[in-house]
Amino acid sequence: MRRRQPGNTKSGNALPTLWLISDARNDAVLERAIKRLPRGAGLVFRHYHLAPAARRKRFDRLAKLVRARGGPIVLAGDVRTARRWRADGCYGAPGGKADARLIRLLTVHDLHELARANRMPGRAQALISPIFATRTHPGGAHLGVQKFEGLARLSRLPVIALGGMTRARATQIGAIVTGWAAIDGLSG
Repeated sequence: MRRRQPGNTKSGNALPTLWLISDARNDAVLERAIKRLPRGAGLVFRHYHLAPAARRKRFDRLAKLVRARGGPIVLAGDVRTARRWRADGCYGAPGGKADARLIRLLTVHDLHELARANRMPGRAQALISPIFATRTHPGGAHLGVQKFEGLARLSRLPVIALGGMTRARATQIGAIVTGWAAIDGLSG
């Protein structure tokens, strides 16, 4: 990976090509992980495990760190909440309300979701997952490289690979994606 995140050109928007995803598993090491990311990398803030007030407080703290490194912070949730929290975007399934000012990171697991993502307006990336087995969903099904490549080729959006991703795996599939995202693969 390059030390500075280039903008993607597929949609004409400058969006990160590397995303760290927050989770209860990596919460204790997030500050250190953010400092090790290349400048301009983004954070997807999930933290579903926290109560609402604690979640908001943690978001605000991490937002300062990410933005100090030139990256955006995207909130797992709806557009309205993302605006209220002053997030740079929102993360979730395709659909819902759009806001041209916000980044949309759209989760895609199959062809149906990809079709919905392809119709979304604005600055968006398709996070296609899970490619490999993950600790997030132990024993769960995953796409594998071949199915992932098929979906990636049909995407009208820049593709971010997700699910069991590491730097080595990102290199393996790098020719067909804009970038990658991880929880464990960027937290260790």
